[in-house]
Amino acid sequence: MVHAQQNTAVTGPHDGVGEGDDRGERRGTTVHNENHSHLSRSPVPNPPARTPVLLGTQLLFNVGFYAVVPFLALVLTEDFGLAAVAVGLVLGVRTFMQQGMFLIGGVLADRFGPRRVILFGCAVRIAGFATLAGSLLTPAPVLALFVLGTVLTGLGGALFSPGLNILIAEAEARRPAPGPRSRASLFAWLSVTGELGAVIGPLVGAALLGWGFVVVALGGAAFFLAIGVFLAVALPSTLADRSVDRPPGRWWSLRDRRFVGFSALHAADLLAYNQLYLALPLQLARVPDAAAATAAMFAGVSVLTLTLQLPVSRWAARVGPAVALRIGYVLSAAGFAVLAVGVSLPLDDAARVVAVFVTAALVILGHMTTHPTALTLAPRFAAGRPTGSFFGLLATCGGIAVLLGNLVVGALFAWTAVPSAAWLFLAVPLVVAAAMAPRLLPRTVDQAPVSKATRATR
Repeated sequence: MVHAQQNTAVTGPHDGVGEGDDRGERRGTTVHNENHSHLSRSPVPNPPARTPVLLGTQLLFNVGFYAVVPFLALVLTEDFGLAAVAVGLVLGVRTFMQQGMFLIGGVLADRFGPRRVILFGCAVRIAGFATLAGSLLTPAPVLALFVLGTVLTGLGGALFSPGLNILIAEAEARRPAPGPRSRASLFAWLSVTGELGAVIGPLVGAALLGWGFVVVALGGAAFFLAIGVFLAVALPSTLADRSVDRPPGRWWSLRDRRFVGFSALHAADLLAYNQLYLALPLQLARVPDAAAATAAMFAGVSVLTLTLQLPVSRWAARVGPAVALRIGYVLSAAGFAVLAVGVSLPLDDAARVVAVFVTAALVILGHMTTHPTALTLAPRFAAGRPTGSFFGLLATCGGIAVLLGNLVVGALFAWTAVPSAAWLFLAVPLVVAAAMAPRLLPRTVDQAPVSKATRATR
């Protein structure tokens, strides 16, 4: 399965659904905790969006996204006859328009309210998918239209994903005080639902591909139209969305030097995660039956995410954000160290495949540890200010790191004189992040476990 970067930011990408697992926060209760008092002062939607709606939205977003986007490369090569470099450029533009524009989407959500920006993002993605289909309906395929469609597709994600993160953070703040057992945050559940959508989406797209990519793209547009109609009804028009006194959108996150530094350091996580879809498949391409090995790696990553994301997040809640971030970054760095050693040894093909699988497992475990933790920290950095630009900057820094880092990785990967160079390059920023990022956490949470404000019921 080929994943595109949907957010996971999430994914997430990188973006298990817990429909009946959120009874507590639906009551609209507020966390009364000295470390999180700013959350209780933040504007709370009235009435609040129900958590199952938010998690279900992430699932639907990823089903629609992954039903279409993994097949873009196929269309660019077969219908437009582009070379691999040109295909990479087009897809890179799409990724940048999504990850790189998250900050804009977050600022707009702060200004106009998350509901409006989420619905507008759905409309932009509908236009993007429709444009993709339209580029192939002319007598001769129109590449400019197809590229425009990919840009709109990415921009749609940059608009609705920060708004969804804002609503998830508000739902997190309304949850009752935790019991004696640490539990995973709603952002961990968001990762699980996103991964489930990333598994289902390509299966839906492959089923439609027999009728041609036009049907796939139009089907995706129709699916997002249905999502938009559903959200227009399911997401309440909150007081925050309607208020004429809402302050102008401001670049709050850029004024917070600690958060800018944290976002820059945490970008190493998204760069590492992205190598599941760049450097590791390239490494597997050097062994026989590379396609089967790559498919097995992706399947293993999905299984690990679906089965371990919640236990890992519960553990992270127990140990607190500083420890969780440090260990998560170190796990990912250790994964790349495995390959740095492996490519320097005379291993047989089977051992080389095992080394890649071990790296993939360590990287995804590191990502499962650090990514939800970083998302739960964004409202703490915001300290009562609008959170959209904070979520946006976190993703935008990751997108820039992926765009620039992948260029370096590609060049180092071809540098046969030092086979381990690419893997060492990927490990270094993770080691730096492990050493420095915990020092930049807000003072109110330096020693506080995440579990006191971030948890999801079992």
